[in-house]
Amino acid sequence: MAEEFDNVDFLSQEAAVERPSGPQRTASPATTNTPAKVVQPKPQALPGRQGPSAILVSTRQKGNPILKHVTQLPWEYSDIPCDYVLGATTCALFLSLKYHRLHPEYIYSRIRQLGKLYNLRILLTMVDITNHEEALKELSKTSMINNLTLILCWSSQEAGRYLELFKSFEHASSASIRAHQAETYQESLTEFVTTPRNINKTDAASLIMNFGSLRAAVNAEPEELALVPGWGEKKVKAWYTTVREPFRVRRAAKSNATLLRQETSMFSEEASTPESRPGSGHTPIPIGSVPSLSRQGSAAVPTQNSTEAGPSHKRPRLEEVTMDDLDEEEEAALLALADVEAAKSASQTSRPAQPQARKEPELSAGVAAALAKLRQNG
Repeated sequence: MAEEFDNVDFLSQEAAVERPSGPQRTASPATTNTPAKVVQPKPQALPGRQGPSAILVSTRQKGNPILKHVTQLPWEYSDIPCDYVLGATTCALFLSLKYHRLHPEYIYSRIRQLGKLYNLRILLTMVDITNHEEALKELSKTSMINNLTLILCWSSQEAGRYLELFKSFEHASSASIRAHQAETYQESLTEFVTTPRNINKTDAASLIMNFGSLRAAVNAEPEELALVPGWGEKKVKAWYTTVREPFRVRRAAKSNATLLRQETSMFSEEASTPESRPGSGHTPIPIGSVPSLSRQGSAAVPTQNSTEAGPSHKRPRLEEVTMDDLDEEEEAALLALADVEAAKSASQTSRPAQPQARKEPELSAGVAAALAKLRQNG
């Protein structure tokens, strides 16, 4: 056939057609020799432990009027150590203060039977007596020690509503009670301006639109704020007072007033004569003259009125010590330091009397004879 056509190109094309069949035969065994890829199973999330769909009620609660008001959710009796099971990790104990007054040991035995079961342990207390202060103090301490949450109710309807709410919010997320977080600058600005009770969102928008910035609105005077549309006298006063209040809270205002009253009483005692108080060896020292803990060794500096010389009988006025930064321990330390200073001053006043007693035998003989004659004649 090659002699008939004598065409080299034809032979080359024929060889090219037969050539791919060779590699295909050798490549097919290679694919069969590769191992199959193993696929691992994906882990699946286990479902959470589900509590009963109905409220479980202990047989001890038969006849309780609370059960008549549990109408929104189903409930059924069950043999449980607590009074009510409101979820997989929530339980409740019911207590009437009237019953607690007659049988005070009942609730302690129930808590002992409950043990460490459940995470949220509610002590649902019915306040059905008038003088309930002492009983509630006792139950509050007991709840803190035994990891209980004390919930008070004043009627059976309110108690039943509490049971329904705890059961209905069994699987609720924390987003329902989480405060709203501002996401944009405009929301944050509106939330800040509406902090005073009398100012709403419309007033906040009018304020920023009128002044252009929060800085200008804060520094504005009442006359300028009154020109804002919708802003009356109450809103102007509320805004002006709020933005000029100190950011720091005066925690010890009451203790400061008490110490100032003590200082006034101490000054009045100093003004009285020593003869009217016989045998009093303790001299009170004003709190204002005691050095503070932050400045050891520094005494109170008297004002100009106390340094002026003259026959004036006005009592010296010392600088008042600001007690805003002091807590109860520091105030107790200041009072103890005042007692120490008073003891030192009392000992210093009593020391000069001792040398005088020692110097009496050192008198001359003539003076002693004159004193003897005076005693005989007198």
